[in-house]
Amino acid sequence: MGKAINLQDMFLNQVRKEGIGVTIYLTNSVQLRGQVRGFDAFTVLLDTPGKPTQLVYKHAVASIVPAKPVGSYRPAAEHEADQRRRSEEE
Repeated sequence: MGKAINLQDMFLNQVRKEGIGVTIYLTNSVQLRGQVRGFDAFTVLLDTPGKPTQLVYKHAVASIVPAKPVGSYRPAAEHEADQRRRSEEE
């Protein structure tokens, strides 16, 4: 069986690589804005201009909203299969 797809890792990595700003909504209604600097299984590092880097625990996150649309963060094989299927339909 292949490796399981981890959507949160793909999403966080894409916003990090593209430098897209995000708003992180916490479960206590606090909003944090900045850029994802890094992440692991339990935390997200968030850079906000003029402030120290914040270490945010994922269990406190309700949602993460990017400031603009995020490029494809699907596995490459899945994206290529979609492209082939679309070209065959044309």
